[in-house]
Amino acid sequence: MQFTKMQGAGNDYVYINCFEQQPENPAELACQVSDRHFGIGSDGLILILPSEKADLRMRMFNADGSEAEMCGNGIRCVAKFAYDHGLVDRREIRVETGAGILTLQLFPGVDGKIAKVRVNMGHPALKRGEIPMTGPADETAENLQIEVEGKIFQATCVSMGNPHCVIFVDDVSDFPLAHYGPLIEHHPWFPNRINVEFVQVVSPGEVIQRTWERGAGETLACGTGASAVTVAGVLTGRTERKVLNHLRGGDLELEWPEDGPVYKTGPAVEVFTGNFNPG
Repeated sequence: MQFTKMQGAGNDYVYINCFEQQPENPAELACQVSDRHFGIGSDGLILILPSEKADLRMRMFNADGSEAEMCGNGIRCVAKFAYDHGLVDRREIRVETGAGILTLQLFPGVDGKIAKVRVNMGHPALKRGEIPMTGPADETAENLQIEVEGKIFQATCVSMGNPHCVIFVDDVSDFPLAHYGPLIEHHPWFPNRINVEFVQVVSPGEVIQRTWERGAGETLACGTGASAVTVAGVLTGRTERKVLNHLRGGDLELEWPEDGPVYKTGPAVEVFTGNFNPG
């Protein structure tokens, strides 16, 4: 099986060109390739497929084999792969995902290959039933008190095609994310589990984010999470509508215009290619 390893702000995935080959069991394959000791090493597996509705289709599998709706960093790399490898020939494309069809603008570097991608992430879903969460379906999940092990956090929950729980903290670098991340991921409020963002506000236009991703653990970046953080920051009055987000793997530029979709701009990098023998 031929593969390409790519990363966007340190959020790394193994990509398979399904225009040329089709893995039989992608969930099982995701577990194999993601293993950082016995596999290729990644946060998961992304398939690049033909689409009847858009230029391309992507399917994303977490490192534990569970399928997710979308990945904001992964989709940028899908766009880069498609352009650099001749699957598309335009610098504005549409990609079908489990969260709907998204539009992307591609920006080449000095070598003519794509270096940066701007993604229309779509409109955030703010109601409990849309995220999804337990409780009144039409209630907005803003500034809620969530309790884990007797500790109460102020949380704002948002879906950007996949679910996120955003919690603002004073010092994100010292926060025990590995302890509280899985507890909140599996909290009874969230029937499909949830991604958790812990965020420190530097200024109204700048934040620092760490992410616990369902099915993957802490990752160096999360694009849908950064989008959710932007929305939560505006809703709670902590940030402006245009934000620079510092993640462990790099920076993302976010913007949420009034009554509009969230836009996210960031890097896309091809790391290496190779062959893998599933077994």
